[in-house]
Amino acid sequence: MTPQVRKKGAARRLRLGLPKGSLQETTQKLFGLAGFDLRVESRSYYPDIDDPELECVLIRAQEIARYVEQGVLDAGITGIDWTLENRARVHELADLQAPWPNYNPVRWVVAVKEDSRIRSPRGLAGKRIATEVVHLTRRYLKRHGVRAEVEFSWGATEVKPPLLADAIVDVTETGSSLRANHLRVVDTVLTSTPRFIANREAHADAWKRDKLERLVVLFLGAIRAADRAGLMMNVPRDRMDAVLAILPALATPTVSALADEDWLAVNTVVEERSIKEILPRLRKAGARGIVEYPLSKIVD
Repeated sequence: MTPQVRKKGAARRLRLGLPKGSLQETTQKLFGLAGFDLRVESRSYYPDIDDPELECVLIRAQEIARYVEQGVLDAGITGIDWTLENRARVHELADLQAPWPNYNPVRWVVAVKEDSRIRSPRGLAGKRIATEVVHLTRRYLKRHGVRAEVEFSWGATEVKPPLLADAIVDVTETGSSLRANHLRVVDTVLTSTPRFIANREAHADAWKRDKLERLVVLFLGAIRAADRAGLMMNVPRDRMDAVLAILPALATPTVSALADEDWLAVNTVVEERSIKEILPRLRKAGARGIVEYPLSKIVD
């Protein structure tokens, strides 16, 4: 793949690498919440998007950082694990950790069979380790002053101990797959989250940097709103302190006057999971006309 040459007078475009595979569906959700209509056709690696200044390409997350460093892509979304594994020199724009599947933190861990004698990094000395992140694993071993044989694993890494490897370095979000294969975690090599990264030269370009910064505002605004909801209610003046004491606000609640001087309107943002617990308390404290409403973005 080589960068396309922009014709004189042609509209400028930002080329984005989007992760194909486990991160794909959630990345499409992120774009939707950010206000974009991103459509991925089956068998197509070039999604349609309702922004003429964006060109999207679906690529495995493992490769995105490398293509961003090379300038084939201006920017992309991939885990910090793959940026470090590729030793890619890129500009990080944002951490996109979000309360969605595959956008939560994941851990690369050293794991062994439950009955293994390996109990610490030192126990890996002279052992064979299978992993997809060879560089990260070697760097981890060097940090602990341990020498071991590290080999690349093409998949199904968790089934390799004890016959094909003494230990593995594998990725886990919940640990369920490791437990299902009777594996025990020895140590954490790296905790990773999705990142929005850019090519350094692209980020130095004024037009591209402005476009990237606008995307960051939209992405982070959508993520901040992901697990929050708005609440508005009417509160008697003499009950305001009691109501405000209940509200775990994202910021100071907005309080405004109503036509009836004995009442005030309150508007605030709370964690969605807390609503079922605080709504009855708010009503008991005197709030009335309580309305919960969804949020699409929160921009600081």
